[in-house]
Amino acid sequence: MYLFFILLGKIFPLYLNIIIGYLLAKYFKVRRDIIAFILVYILGPIVIFFATMSIQINIQIAFLPIFIFLFGSAIAFYILIRYKKYWTDSSINTLAFTCGTGNTGYFGIPLAMILLEPQVVNIFIFVTLASLLYENTVGFYVTAKGNFTAIESIKKILRLPLVYAFILGIILNLNGVNTPDFVIPYFENLKWAYGILGMMMLGMGLKGFNLEEDFDKKYIKIAYLYKFVFWPLAMLIIIFADKTFFNFLNEDIYKVLFLMSIVPLAGNTVTLAILLKAKPQKASFTVLLSTLISVVYIPVVLALYGGF
Repeated sequence: MYLFFILLGKIFPLYLNIIIGYLLAKYFKVRRDIIAFILVYILGPIVIFFATMSIQINIQIAFLPIFIFLFGSAIAFYILIRYKKYWTDSSINTLAFTCGTGNTGYFGIPLAMILLEPQVVNIFIFVTLASLLYENTVGFYVTAKGNFTAIESIKKILRLPLVYAFILGIILNLNGVNTPDFVIPYFENLKWAYGILGMMMLGMGLKGFNLEEDFDKKYIKIAYLYKFVFWPLAMLIIIFADKTFFNFLNEDIYKVLFLMSIVPLAGNTVTLAILLKAKPQKASFTVLLSTLISVVYIPVVLALYGGF
């Protein structure tokens, strides 16, 4: 119980940013699209670039984003096929999308900075690229019901500056280029700015909720079953199997895997649902509620896991 309250105290300040975001949107008319532009086209690429340059790439590190991408994609397609009979509208598509990923960026990065050592945080940020690639390839496809061609999806990916920042970071890293020491403190501040603005984005999306229209019990039940139960259990099984039989990974990677599995539903679920006109209100409510539940859920599972 003592560990629970310590962890709760550490993550609770993240939620203050949600409140600030809501107040800025409601009373000061701050536009969400401007914050989104800063996150996607300025801060996001910088954070990905420096994190990719700062880690020591090996076969274990390379395994992580590939595994997360394939695991999330498999869940998305399974949900799309398994539960399509329950909805006749695009609800099943946003449900499939959100079950295959999590809020590893806006929520996960600041959470990792609070709980993990700096070098492990950089590994976590490196792995978040898997979520971004999932959201803009498989996630985009399942949300759009396949109405967008593979060529259109590829063009969408190629417009993401995050991809080029990642590629450049990998090239420099493999060629032995190191991050200058005087830049590191600046980079650390940018990571915090990215996380703070991302959490504020969630608060800005609170405007316009209609509880009667946006509450779908079955939709929420399935989404939370996979995000809050299946994901962490699957990661624990993988960690246990590796510790017992394979010894391929290490403790830092175990922490990254588990932390990625317990973050709430992805905020980009809402963004993509709006873009594709796929029940954005229902997606918004479900994502918001999962973020609020995480106030208690994350400290509980971390205390039970005992690895932080």
